[in-house]
Amino acid sequence: MDSRTFSIQQIFQDRRQYRVPFYQRPYVWNREDQWGRLWEDIRDRAEARLQGGKAIPHFMGAVVLEPQKKLGLLGVERHHIIDGQQRLTTLQYVLTALCLVLREIEQFALLPLVEGCLVNANPETMEDREVEYFKLWPTFRDRKQFVGAMTATTLDQLRERFPDSFTKGGWLKKIGVDHPPALEAILFFRDAMLEWSKDVTEVDIATRAMAVASAILTDLSIVCISLGDDDDAQVIFETLNGHGAQLHATDLIRNFIFMRAGSDADELYTNLWSQFETPLWSEMQSRGRLNRPRLEWFFQTAVQAETGDDIDIGRLYAGYRRCVDSQAGLYKAGQQLAFLNQYAEHYKALVTGTGSSPIAVFGRRISVWDASPTHPIAIKLAASSLGDSEQTKIFDYVESYLVRRAVCGLTRKNYNKVFAQQLKKLMSSEPDVESFKAFLAEGSGDGSRWPSDEEFQQHWLDDAIFPGRLDAAKLRAMFHRLETVMRSEKTEESVPLSLDSLDVDHILPQSWYSYWPLADGSKVSTEEANSAAVMRFVATGLDARMESIVNRDKHVPRIGNLTVVHYGVNRSLLNHAFEEKRQAFFDHSHLQLNRALAKPLVWDEASIHERSKTLFEFAVKVWRGPV
Repeated sequence: MDSRTFSIQQIFQDRRQYRVPFYQRPYVWNREDQWGRLWEDIRDRAEARLQGGKAIPHFMGAVVLEPQKKLGLLGVERHHIIDGQQRLTTLQYVLTALCLVLREIEQFALLPLVEGCLVNANPETMEDREVEYFKLWPTFRDRKQFVGAMTATTLDQLRERFPDSFTKGGWLKKIGVDHPPALEAILFFRDAMLEWSKDVTEVDIATRAMAVASAILTDLSIVCISLGDDDDAQVIFETLNGHGAQLHATDLIRNFIFMRAGSDADELYTNLWSQFETPLWSEMQSRGRLNRPRLEWFFQTAVQAETGDDIDIGRLYAGYRRCVDSQAGLYKAGQQLAFLNQYAEHYKALVTGTGSSPIAVFGRRISVWDASPTHPIAIKLAASSLGDSEQTKIFDYVESYLVRRAVCGLTRKNYNKVFAQQLKKLMSSEPDVESFKAFLAEGSGDGSRWPSDEEFQQHWLDDAIFPGRLDAAKLRAMFHRLETVMRSEKTEESVPLSLDSLDVDHILPQSWYSYWPLADGSKVSTEEANSAAVMRFVATGLDARMESIVNRDKHVPRIGNLTVVHYGVNRSLLNHAFEEKRQAFFDHSHLQLNRALAKPLVWDEASIHERSKTLFEFAVKVWRGPV
């Protein structure tokens, strides 16, 4: 390893190219966080030169370079930028902006010095003139806008090449446009330098131009660490980036993989990695208080599926390294990418619910049930030798476990442990449907048991489901499953469309007092209703009337009193009498859930209980118990 300090002119004056490996992240520096401070440093050194003070170099940090072997006579020297691409790329934008300014203020004598730090000479001796012409070559995501901005010699050319970024008057748009970073950076530094250079109250413009050019070329310094053949580029990269503190864990993982790729890097990237660069994987996903790109959650899930170990998302890169280091078949880049791709398609089907595979169907059904702890075991099963029917049975058991526990009000806190144990069990032997079911049924206590039919029925019939036990999304998902099983072979549409857009409706309204008299025909006053809200928690001592009010209130949130309807139906009737609601169900609803509601002439506590029992007969078919 060789470490030396260079000025900007020294870094870029030789005939060489600094290349950003294609697998690294794109350019991300911006005005608020980096460009503004860099310009202030340049301006301070330029003003110090004007005042005749001693030039004190400004240290910009370090870059790590990996020299590439040159196999023939043609071509320029190449150095891969292992760390520091943001600094070096920004300096190229600064130098390009300086060239624009020098042309505009007609200080042409300095141009060759600056241009010599931007492009390589003698293109006729290059292997690839379009690429090797530039002193720096960015990752593929930045190349088009980089070339367009870097080769423009005037502001008018920039306007022609990036018309969407400018107003009709030729000014850079300030609202509603995300400008290409290369364009925005060059214009920022160009405007700052031009304004400073034209302030000629004390010295002439030529002197000021010389001062700012000298400040950039000779007063900025960078430590260049050039790696030797025996140096581990990844270890140095990790150290300089604080083991993931400044980069996403997925950036570190990507670099770790491709630093082992060798000559196959391009092919591996195109065939096995490029899919992870699509918007699906960068979309932010929340779990509790954590909000991370979907790719990070996938890596965590894949590593857990492969190792059976619990992986802390905050230490994802370390967990990935442990996985690779502990598996003999994962040393090479191709092996790692094959392992990731083995799970990637299954994970996409799981989290998007797209397709007809068992894991896609499972993903659709459990998406609202806070079931991320099941993801590792799900993709492990999907990648196993089990057939579709066996996978479907296991996924049905998992769904039943989740739904029954939710209806019974049992905690989700132990799910990580429960399904981690199941995963370990799967990894120790060939997957088997009955052994999976038996192991899931072994749990006891509130933290892990799979509720029996008796427990499930008790809570189904008697508990406050909504509001109370389930939120609207979970209730709609549950009704969708019930609606499906309630349809016969003769139903026009055997599987209903999504019910996500429908309103949850209380048939007996939550505020029932205005339109729904008690069984004896008497109305309930507001004062009685308020008293009942308090007295429902009193076990004894209620008179018959108050007991009737409390009993009705208890039935309102029960499953038998709930359904889903079009929002127009729900919001037009609200607290209206049952006769009007019944007619609306008959006129507008085609759901099996609501067909029976058009038959009764009255709707009361007994009706609610009977409907709860009827729905339970279907529920135990959908979510079968442990026995």
